[in-house]
Amino acid sequence: MKKVLECCVDSVESAIAAKEGGADRIELCSGLVIGGLSPSIALFKKIKEVVDIPIRPLLRTRFGDFCYTTYEHEILKEEVKIFRQLGAEGIVIGSLTSEGRLDLQQMSELMEEAGEMRVTLHRAFDMCKNPIETLEQAKKLGIDTILTSGQKNCAKEGVELLKQLVENSENQIEILVGGGVDAKTIPMLYEKANTTSYHMSGKISLESQMKYRNANVNMGVASVSEYEIWRTSKERIQEARSTLDSL
Repeated sequence: MKKVLECCVDSVESAIAAKEGGADRIELCSGLVIGGLSPSIALFKKIKEVVDIPIRPLLRTRFGDFCYTTYEHEILKEEVKIFRQLGAEGIVIGSLTSEGRLDLQQMSELMEEAGEMRVTLHRAFDMCKNPIETLEQAKKLGIDTILTSGQKNCAKEGVELLKQLVENSENQIEILVGGGVDAKTIPMLYEKANTTSYHMSGKISLESQMKYRNANVNMGVASVSEYEIWRTSKERIQEARSTLDSL
């Protein structure tokens, strides 16, 4: 099976670093610091101009759970339509019921709107009650990829479930491992879970170029500094690419 390295980015600079580092495709979002939200149309267009690898926008209307209201679902459907028309290779989606199962009605409608695009079920999967049942439902829906940490905070802790998912996938669906993935963890995951597809941001923290800083105002999450910028490191992606190719 092909060895895949996907990079999650929320800026043009990070997308370029991902491509130059050897990523096979990009998951594009905004607000990576809060787990990722839907990206802007302008961001997608600019990255598509400068990077020639497949782009899958993450579609998530807000921070928090994946139990969407009717209005939120309608917004997601419209975003699927927009990015399909803009030429996205795929999309990254996930809707759950309040009982922790896939919302099959909402997912079916999103899949229909996606048309021929590839579809990744994002880490809403890690919040579902029965992962094996959800895997089978994803197959029936025609989903191409499941992004998962094995229902743990990091993939190295979810190895047993990841291995089971690979076995149950029966090569019908890509099990894309995310959550603490880097050049150091890939060999262990490859050996113990038999996974061949990996998702990482490869981010590093950069100091803001702002010289004047108002210490009396915080514009976002209080625990996160406005003067710390997250960017994908080309070197970290290169290290992961080299490690994966050597296995």
